[in-house]
Amino acid sequence: MCGLAGYVGQIKTDQAPEILLRRMADAVAHRGPDEQGAVVLNGAGLAHKRLSIVGISDGQQPMTMADQRYVLVFNGQIFNHAELRRDLEAQGAQFRTHSDTEVILHLYARYGTDCLRFMNGDFAFALWDVQLKRMFIARDRLGVRPLFYTQTDGVLYFASEIKALLRVPSVQAELDPVALDQIFTLWAPVAPRTAFRNIYELEPAHMMICDENGMKMQRYWTLDYPDRDDAAVIHDADAAAEELEALLLDATNLRIQADVPVGTYLSGGLDSSLIAAFAQPLTKGELHSFSVGFEQADYDESRYQKMVAQALHTHHHSISIAEDDIAAIFPDVIQAAEVPLVRTAPAPLYRLAQLVRESGMKAVLTGEGADEVFAGYDIFREAKVRRFCARQPQSQIRPQLFRKLYPYLPGLKAQTPETLAAFFGIHGTDLADPLYSHRPRFKATSAAKLFFSGDLKGELGDYDAGEELASKLPERFGHWHELHQAQYLECRFLLPSYILSSQGDRMAMAHGVETRFPFLDYRLSEFATRLHPSLKLHGLTEKYLLRRVAKQRVPAEVLQRQKQPYRAPDSHSFTGKGEKEYVRDLMSENRIEESGYFNAKAVSKLYNKNKEQGLTGFRDNTAYVGVLSTQIWLKKFTALLS
Repeated sequence: MCGLAGYVGQIKTDQAPEILLRRMADAVAHRGPDEQGAVVLNGAGLAHKRLSIVGISDGQQPMTMADQRYVLVFNGQIFNHAELRRDLEAQGAQFRTHSDTEVILHLYARYGTDCLRFMNGDFAFALWDVQLKRMFIARDRLGVRPLFYTQTDGVLYFASEIKALLRVPSVQAELDPVALDQIFTLWAPVAPRTAFRNIYELEPAHMMICDENGMKMQRYWTLDYPDRDDAAVIHDADAAAEELEALLLDATNLRIQADVPVGTYLSGGLDSSLIAAFAQPLTKGELHSFSVGFEQADYDESRYQKMVAQALHTHHHSISIAEDDIAAIFPDVIQAAEVPLVRTAPAPLYRLAQLVRESGMKAVLTGEGADEVFAGYDIFREAKVRRFCARQPQSQIRPQLFRKLYPYLPGLKAQTPETLAAFFGIHGTDLADPLYSHRPRFKATSAAKLFFSGDLKGELGDYDAGEELASKLPERFGHWHELHQAQYLECRFLLPSYILSSQGDRMAMAHGVETRFPFLDYRLSEFATRLHPSLKLHGLTEKYLLRRVAKQRVPAEVLQRQKQPYRAPDSHSFTGKGEKEYVRDLMSENRIEESGYFNAKAVSKLYNKNKEQGLTGFRDNTAYVGVLSTQIWLKKFTALLS
């Protein structure tokens, strides 16, 4: 794992290219604290900050092919690099290093851009062809590793994080109002848009070619599902469980291979517990596990984390987060994420990664991705119940199923069937709406836009973030089963834009820690698309097939416990002893007026309400965190609130 930066074109600034490259690379030094390198070429420049995990002694970058034609900077890991190396050597390739970086060079030399189909990994890289003066840039299939770019003065600049792009003198930091609307609706900008105006994200499973003919984008892989009536879907649970177990074992084994020890996160849930169970016998020596807990019992899963650690005999490390801990580090979290947030959930993960690094480790396995790939989220079950209720909208019995979905939300227990039906929107909904599964989430989140300023509302006009999202859906989307439609929305949009970014790569790499995701092995993703929906969501039992695989590996109490999504205290984190001077400052009427994005009077009432009695509703919590994080973002990245 590393940080990279570079450019294509002829730089027209007073800065020497070497100095500019060094400044860009220094902005992402946290991603690669072990080594650094840069090279200025004819028409391009590449810089690199290295976190050495594979090929420690000879994997320095930028790396050049023996014949000097290709030069590469690379962030991530190619997990099947040993297999690829053997195949390439059998075809005559001669290697000078032990790193997976050199494998990419040889793959490209032999297969060109088709090299991507051979790689099983999490990656973002840029490869310069000296002879053709062409830059080939690519990102992994599911969007684990980030890559951003912008164009100015006829030059393309790119980097692992936007901070590096802001070191270019002609690149200005300005908030994109449309991106802010997307964040306050969908939780994250819709790629390629970022929070920064005129700065873009290379989308997952995409490659870019940049040469004298301009810039060309192309998708090289897509997440596809069978038609509803496709006879080729997998129905046999026994055979599917056997195949899943073999795939998951191999995916874990590939990701635990490194020249440094690899630990594992333990959340206390099924997914991370199963990964740890697979990893434990594959680990040379003692498996280190890491967990985050909370002082507030409603959020804490420490009991289950310790249970799994004891059952697997891991060397366990844990931290406990108090509300004021979140407030203390939240500005650093926004700095790392580079985007306003409507939740505080990334903050504890920022501290967890810090614990990993303080423990002397650089890489950890996680259970992320299982909920998306095997239908574990409550949103999938909720959509199923909503459709069930919509078929008999006058039923007094069916809406009571919603109480079973959210036992950790005690307020639902006292609600009448009519109130539940209204809250979950089963009346007057369009069952053919491509965003049907996610409309309640979007509606609940977007309610926080009540706090937008009149000027911002005027600038946005009738813009609809949901409709833009719908416009990006593939043509075959309507032919898929409803569960697969919902899964696609999660895997294609929220997973890379929020889960793997704000809660994943950016929090971990702020401390030079690489997170690895066995459930996001693309072979597992492709296998899961072929499963009949009932093997994923069986009745209201989520991750049905995965539970079968976990039965003999995970403690029964963990396997049978009611699913509890990962959450953290939101607005409560910023009151009482958790209130910091920066909160009082940035949420004051004067500062809100100064930024211009929110209604100062409305925000002032929200701030005082939180301080005096606390906020309980989803809308108010979302608004409070969203407004505060936007104010922090503006102060961190722009001159608007300096």
